[in-house]
Amino acid sequence: MKNEKRTSRSASPWLWIPTLYIAEGLPYFAVNTLTVLMYVKMNISLAEMAFFTGWLYLPWVIKPFWSPFIDLFKTKRGWTIAMEAIICLSMAGVGFLLPFSFFFSATLVFFWIMAFASATHDIAADGYYMLELSDHDQAAFVGVRSTFYRIASIIGQGGLVMLAGHLEETMGNVASAWKTVFLILSIFFLCITLYHSRFMPKASDDHPVPGVTAKTIVKDFAMTFVTFFRKPGIIAALGFMLLYRLPEALCIKLVQPFLVSPLSEGGLGLTTKEVGFVNGTVGVIALLAGGILGGLAISRGGLKKWLWPMALSLTLPCGVYCYLSMFQPVDFTLICFAIGFEQFGYGFGFTAFMLYLIYFSRGENKTSHYAFCTAFMALGMMLPGMAAGWLHERLSDILIFSSGGPQGYINFFWFVMACCLVTFAVCLKLKIDPGFGKK
Repeated sequence: MKNEKRTSRSASPWLWIPTLYIAEGLPYFAVNTLTVLMYVKMNISLAEMAFFTGWLYLPWVIKPFWSPFIDLFKTKRGWTIAMEAIICLSMAGVGFLLPFSFFFSATLVFFWIMAFASATHDIAADGYYMLELSDHDQAAFVGVRSTFYRIASIIGQGGLVMLAGHLEETMGNVASAWKTVFLILSIFFLCITLYHSRFMPKASDDHPVPGVTAKTIVKDFAMTFVTFFRKPGIIAALGFMLLYRLPEALCIKLVQPFLVSPLSEGGLGLTTKEVGFVNGTVGVIALLAGGILGGLAISRGGLKKWLWPMALSLTLPCGVYCYLSMFQPVDFTLICFAIGFEQFGYGFGFTAFMLYLIYFSRGENKTSHYAFCTAFMALGMMLPGMAAGWLHERLSDILIFSSGGPQGYINFFWFVMACCLVTFAVCLKLKIDPGFGKK
């Protein structure tokens, strides 16, 4: 009855769910995608760029450790709106500081603030969604929230990058172009903050949990932590969570620099606008298609049956970067096809990974255990990404393939292919019920 009353009093979920999940996605892609290309275009070395932007992933790694404390203070709605305001200010800080000579260290500070605010926004927004909507409405709108998060992905990895590329061409200045992009984002988040202050309803159940203190949170967290590490097969599971995506974790920091680097430096020489198109439209669409097909496959055959095909799908298409780095094609259509193929394979193979996290989290405290799994997932992306630029520099001096050009990207992407063996090794140790995942 309570849910029915809330639904009748509240604004339609269509008024706030689309904007809420666009607001959840955009800062994530700004921190983890836009920074990579922006810093490379502003002549930051690959080693520095990868190391410092890799650290920006930390808030999503440690999110499970502070998420329980959000229940102690204020409301989920209040936390959500406050974080949007902080994101607005941090994006403005990035924009205003980009033209200065000390922009790298100064903007990293604001990206750190943005990252922690974004991770906290994830916690609060998802909690608010569950408190404001009835069980029926939660199920009805789960596709809507996913769709608008994916729209944020297309905007963040495609639209904003293409805008930056257009501004680079018209303004003739990289710093001014990216400054404009981040000031536009800041204005957008100012509007989002004001909009949600007006149209996000105040849920009757949205209040600090009574009887919960910092002491009880720490005690419960410690108990959950212990039970997680006592689960059967924990060593094999941790190896899988940390290393299954190793090839992709290494690639993710260097693919965009490879695409924009001049042909004389071993790259493909694409413009920023072209990178936005190939990654943010072709790549994202292929990724989503692979994920949808992966879900359908597992629903029919189960996780155990599809684990190895998906592991191969996630790893082997990385070989397209070996091809692209060795032959440096100038045909943009061919480049789009190659990256679309790799992203489709990644989307298909990533399905097995996410379903295994659900599988391993089963049992008592499954929600908290799943949060730990996602933390290790984030750590598995963070650490290799931080080392990617350094590896590229170390491998640049080694002559492996006599291509007549720079060796850095060629050697790096072949090293990535060698790391596929690590993915296969961690899959060997897993034990999965044959029927899990089937309808």
